Amino acid sequence: MATLKMVCTIVHIIVAVLLTVVVLMQDGKDAGLSGTIAGGNSDSFFGKNRGRTLNGILEKWTAILAGLFIVLSVVLAVVFK
Repeated sequence: MATLKMVCTIVHIIVAVLLTVVVLMQDGKDAGLSGTIAGGNSDSFFGKNRGRTLNGILEKWTAILAGLFIVLSVVLAVVFK
């Protein structure tokens, strides 16, 4: 049981570091004054293919890592109390 707890803790730390790195790699959502007036241009190439851009990929990985982080946190808190 101690080995399983150690493995979960190490994986949890790795996921936390990866989540931090992925979040810091993303661009800010601040579009500036032009984005406020225009309302954001979702009809552009990058708006339609958002999931294929680097920011789209980083957003997907952020969601995956955040979900994994939450699950590991609950497992460590409930199972190994």
